[in-house]
Amino acid sequence: MFFALLLVTFVLAVVVSFCVVKIFDKPISAIFKRIIQDEISSAWHKYVKFAAYVVGISGGVRVHQLERYISAPAKDSRILELNDKRWILEVYRTIIETLQAIAWMYLVVFIFALIAYVIVRAFELRSSK
Repeated sequence: MFFALLLVTFVLAVVVSFCVVKIFDKPISAIFKRIIQDEISSAWHKYVKFAAYVVGISGGVRVHQLERYISAPAKDSRILELNDKRWILEVYRTIIETLQAIAWMYLVVFIFALIAYVIVRAFELRSSK
């Protein structure tokens, strides 16, 4: 039962990450093309997509939390039973944690992109005068 949960959370995290990356694919590409204005912008775009997958999957599949179902947290305690209610909770947590991890990563990317955009724009305005 534990291995099924591990597989389900992994697949779910991959699917959620794929959907989010697909939604933000064009905006990220446009931002990097505007800021970098070179062929290397596509490399940065690919790296951010890769990072989103890594962050989303690692955020959604919380191995340290799933360990509760295979070993007891303390000597005198029991191993948690993996029942239907816990399955639903783990699936929900996987979706939310994947979205949260990717959201934080994109927030950091967008903050640095905004700073870079302001710098690029300032140089453009300065050079046009």
